[in-house]
Formats: sequence, structure tokens, C-alpha cells
Amino acid sequence: MICQECHERPAALHFTKTVNGKMTEVYLCEHCAHEKGEHLFSGHPAFSLNNLLGGLFNPEPHFATNPPFQEQETHCEKCHMTFQQFLQSGKFGCAQCYKSFDSKLASILKRLHGGNTVHQGKIPARMGGALHLQKELQELREKLQEMVTSEHFEQAANVRDQIRALEKKQLDEGGVQ
Repeated sequence: MICQECHERPAALHFTKTVNGKMTEVYLCEHCAHEKGEHLFSGHPAFSLNNLLGGLFNPEPHFATNPPFQEQETHCEKCHMTFQQFLQSGKFGCAQCYKSFDSKLASILKRLHGGNTVHQGKIPARMGGALHLQKELQELREKLQEMVTSEHFEQAANVRDQIRALEKKQLDEGGVQ
């Protein structure tokens, strides 16, 4: 589609405006959108996905640029990128940045992933049964450890029996323990 303003460049943006119940669609190139002063591009001629991600990482830019207290800026030992630069760009400078900013990433990732911080992945259908069984066994073993630590021995005995039953089922199906 060609830009509806200049009729020269390809349209890169599609705006839909609704005024008094009437919907209007406009297709503009980035240059014309910037000249028209569309809200996405006012002051930001190079709006990109990185800007969008930076906004997700840093939803309160006022506090990031004007912190209420002076904190020593965290930076990557290898590429020297600061955490503030990461928040603005939405991209790391190198692989070491993951380790350097690890303590600050948990809250961001939790917010982006709806509270999930553990990658679960998908399980292939042909292996689903065995993997689900292994996962359930792992969860029960962790639960058993917590119950023993908190001295809930009767409940721990029930969980132990569940573990034994699942281990027997796993052996009967030819799985690995």
C-alpha cells in the first residue's frame, strides 16, 4: 500500500481513528507520520520495537530518570552497559548482561510473563505421560521434604505412599526412575 499523504513511499503505519462514531483509516509512511505529528512519532522519529520493549520494562520512567535516592548504577563487566541503558533500549549489549543484571530482572520478567518465572515448555504428545509422571514425582518429593522439615509426619507419610505408588507405576510402564 502507498502512503495516502505523499503518494510516493510505501505506507508503514496504519491509523484507525473513530470520531463521533465514524471510523477513518489512514495509511502513512514514517516520514509523513512524523511530519503530521502523529502522537507515536512526536519527538521520536525512530520509534521501534525496542522503544516499546523499553516502555514495558520501565513503566514508570519518571522514577527511573529521577530516582528518589542515589543508587550506584549496575553495569555489565564485559560491555559496560548500564541497567538504565538496558531499560531504555530493551536490548542487552552482550550475553554477560544476563548475569550482571540478574537480580533486577526477576521483577521485570515476572511482570511481563504474568507472574510466571519458571519456563515450563511444551511436552510432545508421544512422551507426555512419562514426563508428566516425572514432574509429578519431583513435586511430591519437594512437598515431602517440606513436610518433614515442618514436622508434619502423618501428611509426609501419605505423600511418601503417593511417591511409592507413582514410582511403581513408572517402573511398570518401563520408565526410568
